[in-house]
Amino acid sequence: MQFFIILFPIFCIFIVGFISQKVLKFDVANLSKMSLYVLSPFLAFKTFYTHTLTSDYFIYIVYIFGLCVSLVLIVSIWSIIMRYSVKERCALILSSCFMNNGNYGTPVLLVFFGTLGFDLGVIMMVLQQFVMSTIGIYYAAKGSSHSDIVSQKDVIRKVIRMPVAYGAFAGIIFQLGHIPLSKSIMTSIGMIGDSSIVIIMIILGMQLAKIKITQLDYPKLSFALTTRMVISPMVAFAMVYFMPLSPMYKQVLIVLAAMPSAANTTLMSVQFDTHPELVSSATLVSTLLSLITLPIVLSLVGAPIPI
Repeated sequence: MQFFIILFPIFCIFIVGFISQKVLKFDVANLSKMSLYVLSPFLAFKTFYTHTLTSDYFIYIVYIFGLCVSLVLIVSIWSIIMRYSVKERCALILSSCFMNNGNYGTPVLLVFFGTLGFDLGVIMMVLQQFVMSTIGIYYAAKGSSHSDIVSQKDVIRKVIRMPVAYGAFAGIIFQLGHIPLSKSIMTSIGMIGDSSIVIIMIILGMQLAKIKITQLDYPKLSFALTTRMVISPMVAFAMVYFMPLSPMYKQVLIVLAAMPSAANTTLMSVQFDTHPELVSSATLVSTLLSLITLPIVLSLVGAPIPI
């Protein structure tokens, strides 16, 4: 029952986007561009500015990048075996290598692990945001069908031009430099950045409204879901086994690795036209499947049962 309570507001936002697209026929690509280029950099700045960097971040950085790279390698090997195109491989990477640590992961951790688990979840959300702003953008641009993406140099140029990573770097610099910002400025930054979370979820609902069930590529979708919901927590278990962390923190990292696909990847796939129908459907279906898979993972890692 706890999971339904946590997920109900999330699905309500999806439904709002779905209905609004069916009725009003919005230009989803332009909305995604606004969120990606205007709103998300403010969220990245706020996140990195307000969360204190510690030496433990090094362990978490190694973990989050190691997990992402491991999953990218698994998807890439499978794509070579199946002879998928570059665009298909990149869409699979977006669908399966990035998890929803934010609006889904942190509430779950708060319920099952308390404030300590929640605090670690916030840290991982910050780092996951940075991973998606770099590796995620790279593969979204690499798999783009836009005619101006023609070489590796063009892809890297696209990544460099994305403002989200610069927002994150600016937040780090302002924090480490102890540069104060007035309450009114931080309020404005917070309002703009936080709005991107809801808008991203609405855009996902809009994108789902454009999908036709008969056009879904079920073999690719099945592989993306298996990678995200099954292989990812297994890789995480193997990684944290060797890390100098407390048992509870290891549990938290494994549970986060089992989270559904990140909604931000839908934003990227729409913006760069990297098979958005596959990425968005993977996000929705993995969120639905998590109602079954996540309790199993929580049980396997020995998570405390909330009273």
